[in-house]
Amino acid sequence: MGGKFLTALRTAERHAISVLMIAMPLLYCFNVGVRMLTPSIAPMLAWIEELVLFGLAWLVFIGLGLALERGRHIAMTVLFARMPAPARAVVGALINLVGLAFCLFLVKAGFDITAFVLRSGQISPTLNITMAWLYAPLPVGFSLLALRYLLELVRRPNRFSQANRGQEH
Repeated sequence: MGGKFLTALRTAERHAISVLMIAMPLLYCFNVGVRMLTPSIAPMLAWIEELVLFGLAWLVFIGLGLALERGRHIAMTVLFARMPAPARAVVGALINLVGLAFCLFLVKAGFDITAFVLRSGQISPTLNITMAWLYAPLPVGFSLLALRYLLELVRRPNRFSQANRGQEH
């Protein structure tokens, strides 16, 4: 996969995460302030709470791929680090293969759930948009994570290499 594509993808992920991380607390604080200062208009802003919920789902799932790429997922490395290099390579590949398979399963399941919700016509109460937007982050996020597992399988260095520890992408 091209370096320019991955750079653009990382940039897009970072920007989306940054926007959500800034907008969500600001919107929520604004909503709380309105409730405290002018409770009479608070019902007109009930949509903010729902929008923040949708944003939280997108924030979490968009960050999955970046977290794996940077070695930020939870890992039990005590035994792994003590293995000889050839065994580490095999175990690392197995970890990535199982991770890829599991992500692809979750992409399919997430897509099926999102499509079901979309077909059901379920609408969010305050935003008046399809609830599929709340379920869509699952297949999107696990697709991004599957991509990272796939890249780990086909290229080096990877997150398991000592030289790559703590390196920012």
